[in-house]
Amino acid sequence: MTCPCDCTRSGLADRRSLIAGLACTAILPMAANAKSAAPPRAEDATFMRMAIEEARLADFPFGAVIVRDGAVIARGHNRGRTNRDPTAHGEMDAIRTCLAEHGPDALRGSTLYTSGEPCAMCMGAILWCHVGRLVFAASVTQLATKIDQIMLSSADIAAKARFAPIAITGGVLAEEAMALFK
Repeated sequence: MTCPCDCTRSGLADRRSLIAGLACTAILPMAANAKSAAPPRAEDATFMRMAIEEARLADFPFGAVIVRDGAVIARGHNRGRTNRDPTAHGEMDAIRTCLAEHGPDALRGSTLYTSGEPCAMCMGAILWCHVGRLVFAASVTQLATKIDQIMLSSADIAAKARFAPIAITGGVLAEEAMALFK
């Protein structure tokens, strides 16, 4: 039987090599755009404790703080159940507060601390706002042991957003954040 595209075995191998090469060409620039995992800084634990305190106020244990030039400029916690709004995650609450009080320029280059690695929606908002650094406590993988999660890491999402480079630090006080889930 003849192949409809009239290829030979060597032609098929050549096509596979070509396709693999093209796939690598498409993927490598995206990976190069994402900043590598950033090590924790001395102040990270202090601000993460504030985010965890926000999570304690939440109707579902997620909290966030936004920091610029060493000062907290916005706080937020999950209000999804209270407001009957599935988009009212801690990060979204903090972003909305920051926008209302300081405008969009305050978010550019800021650091967002959150008790749990952002979901796809929140990470998209973080990138669109051009936050410069993300610090999270519990990872999506850790959170998935307690609650349903869309299994996309913040680094995976950031790698697809060439327009918004961001430094990401994970695992800061993860055990404290996970303890909020009973």
